Amino acid sequence: MSVSSSVKVRCIVRSLAGHYGGIAWWPGDTDEVMIGSILTQQTRWENVERALLELERRGLKSMHSLHTAEKQDIEDAIRCTGFYRIKAQRLQSLAVHVMDAYGSVDEMRQHPTVTLREGLLGVKGIGEETADSILCFGFQRTSFVIDAYTEKIMQCTGVMEKRQELKPLFETVLAPDPKVYRQTHAHIVEYAKGFCGKKRCSECILVNLNG
Repeated sequence: MSVSSSVKVRCIVRSLAGHYGGIAWWPGDTDEVMIGSILTQQTRWENVERALLELERRGLKSMHSLHTAEKQDIEDAIRCTGFYRIKAQRLQSLAVHVMDAYGSVDEMRQHPTVTLREGLLGVKGIGEETADSILCFGFQRTSFVIDAYTEKIMQCTGVMEKRQELKPLFETVLAPDPKVYRQTHAHIVEYAKGFCGKKRCSECILVNLNG
């Protein structure tokens, strides 16, 4: 990574923190974050919230309950999120991984981040973004989440590292504090939704930042 990229990222992080301050982001428990990280794929968060409520109503809002649930029951509960058959399979695959490899979510907490990440990436349907979301928001680990919003902002601000290079770049720049990781990701998503998603490019406060 270049020195200039590090400087730009540090400046972007500082600017967004000053712009937004603290943001409440994924305040749910670990099971909810794990489930939500899969349900949120290719849908709006409002649909995920509806599905989480329905899963809770059916007693299916945990890795333990999903492990033994009928797939049809899961599909019915998450139908509003779209691709519900695929997501139901992914949820059960994740639950099988958790229960077979660790025995419980609580037991997972005893393992190092690198081990957890490797295991999560071995679950069909879980890629780096989903795995890092689970680790960062569900387990409060310093594993930074790189998503399409982050890539977009980095490209527009002249940080030209490829996607796989952005994670170590951010993890070099950020303080080794899980809260800083979570807040920085929240800031990026909120900014991208408010500016990039609405094509407010002429109002962007990040493009001409200097370190």
